Amino acid sequence: MLNWPDSEEFWSDCRVCVTGGSGFLGSFVVEKLRQRGAKDIFVPRKKDYDLVEIEAVRQMLADAKPNIIIHLAANVGGIGANRAHPAEFFYNNLMMGVPLLHESWIAGVKKFVAIGTVCSYPKFAPIPFKEEDLWIGYPEETNAPYGLAKKMLLVQSQTYRQQYGFNSIFLLPVNLYGPRDNFDLETSHVIPALIRKCVEAKAKNLDEIVVWGDGSPTREFVYVEDAAEGILLATERYNNSQPVNLGSASEISIKELVDLIVSLTGFKGKIHWDTSKPNGQPRRKLDTQRAEALFGFKTSTDLVDGLKETIEDYQRTFMKIR
Repeated sequence: MLNWPDSEEFWSDCRVCVTGGSGFLGSFVVEKLRQRGAKDIFVPRKKDYDLVEIEAVRQMLADAKPNIIIHLAANVGGIGANRAHPAEFFYNNLMMGVPLLHESWIAGVKKFVAIGTVCSYPKFAPIPFKEEDLWIGYPEETNAPYGLAKKMLLVQSQTYRQQYGFNSIFLLPVNLYGPRDNFDLETSHVIPALIRKCVEAKAKNLDEIVVWGDGSPTREFVYVEDAAEGILLATERYNNSQPVNLGSASEISIKELVDLIVSLTGFKGKIHWDTSKPNGQPRRKLDTQRAEALFGFKTSTDLVDGLKETIEDYQRTFMKIR
């Protein structure tokens, strides 16, 4: 084991700014920071600081005076949202990231943690996705604008370290899921969308749900609380600009995932596969050896257990709004 710092000691005197800290992943990161003893946590809200605007970025830095920035804020969504808003996903994610890292360097921030996306990988990257294969091809078309905008933070991180000695790191989480996820069918990712469809269909005695594609693509998922832990371990222990995957290293087909969620929710109807809709990237599975070797991160939540927690969370919400 490397000589890693004590978590509580690391955070005891830190002023940390978590952009997107009130969102899905961010809320778990903030909770874990508090559990580690962090007392000075600044969570900017969009109504006060629109990070697409450079003056808002500068004001946030002046108000927060952070030692560390964990940049989670992003425009995200599933295939449908990416197809409907490609320009927004490109511009907003680029402009929330690149100017913020630059202004953080100017402001003397000690460490910048940039969160990328598995969507940055080439469409046909070899399985499992290794970090060194990020540049061997173009991303899958439906989410390429988002993936490329986020990947520019990797280029920036590496060049600012090379020229200025700025300490920034770049992490690549795979698809997240868990309680507090976005269950809006217009913008959600596959797991919350499937859970909502199954729970509501069962409650309304519907005999069918519609699922996009043909079920053949594979995906890897990481429970949101595990991802939050990985981000904080990297913040504490990793100081290099080489990209690092965060995932579970477990692959499942969309068809298998649908069958699993159908079983866990108790939905008894039929599945209609709408093959007029896109499948997205054919396969996704990360090589996660680098994260374990460099900062000791491994996931601890089994997919079935994580899905049960997510389903229960949505069922509680669904019952409240019925």
